[in-house]
Amino acid sequence: MKANLYLLSVSTSLLALVFVGCQTSRKPANNSAATTTSAPAPVATTPTPAPATPAAAPAPAKFISGNGKREHYTPRPYPVDDRGFSPVDKNLAAAYAREEMITDDAEGSLNPYVMKVIAAYPLDGSYPYHCSWKPREYDIYNGVSQDMWFKGMVVAKAYPDGSRCSYCCGYTFEVFMRAMKLRNIQKGLDADDFNGMTFNDLFNMLQFWYIEGKGDCEQRAVTSYGLGHSITNFDDARPGDFLSYSTTPPGGHAVVFVDWIRDDANKIIGMKYFSSNLSGTHGVGYGSGKFSDSNNGRGLLRNSVRLVRVGAIKDYAKFDRAKIPQRNAYAPTQPDRILYVPSPTTAIPASTSQASR
Repeated sequence: MKANLYLLSVSTSLLALVFVGCQTSRKPANNSAATTTSAPAPVATTPTPAPATPAAAPAPAKFISGNGKREHYTPRPYPVDDRGFSPVDKNLAAAYAREEMITDDAEGSLNPYVMKVIAAYPLDGSYPYHCSWKPREYDIYNGVSQDMWFKGMVVAKAYPDGSRCSYCCGYTFEVFMRAMKLRNIQKGLDADDFNGMTFNDLFNMLQFWYIEGKGDCEQRAVTSYGLGHSITNFDDARPGDFLSYSTTPPGGHAVVFVDWIRDDANKIIGMKYFSSNLSGTHGVGYGSGKFSDSNNGRGLLRNSVRLVRVGAIKDYAKFDRAKIPQRNAYAPTQPDRILYVPSPTTAIPASTSQASR
């Protein structure tokens, strides 16, 4: 008997919310949406009779008007290899399998794992940039190149067209999550043990990271949950630290720190970093920028730099979630996915079919 298998995604609640982007003015969102969590619904797998004619390919869904990719959204599976690995997953597979061990630094910080993770990303433009203001897309997209899972749920959603796009704070959060899981696995710990954080703790931390309220930044995200410490002296910064900054003309960026740029007198006049939204690749890659006070009034604002380092596991500090502000700029809805499973290419003999039941 011939049959087509259809896997249908389930709809989740979608909320229109404030969207913080790369290289744009960062303004706190209005905290108006609820923070209820939706669990993924089971997917039906019951075979249905084959149609008389082959099903047409899904048409692009223009489900709202406006500018940006969302207007041309077409659901499709993410491009992976036969193991289900993305290019970055594949490049990190040996490290996650503990076949390649990462050497800790003297402090035992997350930094070596951060640098291992960013080295896994292709620099050929295949991980492009996308950040939309019209429409804002937090209901379907959180700026990560693929879904980031934590404790069995998706805490940050990738763009559902499979393009692996990202934007700055989403990308650096993705690097943070990958590096945390990698270190835990290499240490023989539960991959999802982030200092005892719950799913809702991490989703709240994500909103700090994305600057959804007054005083929010990556620095606040890390220190609020006892994972690390602020870096106040520029000379103490090391590759693999996380940071954000503001610029003039007005804008902002979130990056992984790589090194300082210094003049002939050894004065720090700028920085090198790794992030998304780069002019060379239009996606992830290495970039640099100069401070405005060393660049004719244009560039990075020195006093806006907020550096933070995720420290050693042994140095994690207890946190009191009752004293941590709760952000509700948008709800942690689970993503919609539509997977197209090909029909069998040959008929199954009746005898075999009956025997297998």
